[in-house]
Amino acid sequence: QLQLVESGGGLVQPGGSLRLSCVGSGLFMDYYAIGWFRQAPGKEREGISCISSSGSSTNYADSVKGRFTMSRDNAKNTVFLQMNRLKPEDTGVYYCAAGRTDPLCFLPSSAWSRELWGQGTLVTVSS
Repeated sequence: QLQLVESGGGLVQPGGSLRLSCVGSGLFMDYYAIGWFRQAPGKEREGISCISSSGSSTNYADSVKGRFTMSRDNAKNTVFLQMNRLKPEDTGVYYCAAGRTDPLCFLPSSAWSRELWGQGTLVTVSS
């Protein structure tokens, strides 16, 4: 059974850090582009970062650029999202998704609707 499982969310103070993990089972993660998305309360889901299947290319939304970093550990079939200097507006449910083609990294969340998604992990940034 193909599955993605996110973990690492929690409550953190502004300026703090968290590292989210996205573990794949039933699939080889390095065959897929992996995107991270978030949905803030009352808002639509937005794409925040993506890494190509080879890991050679990453892109980030302007809102997180310079603060968030994606990486892969193919031996662990896991993709990470390191989040630093967190802000209250980073609060939301974070999802990872496995995209079958790298160009998906340049497309909005709606283009990923038929890809494999995890269940999400909640990140709350608050003092």
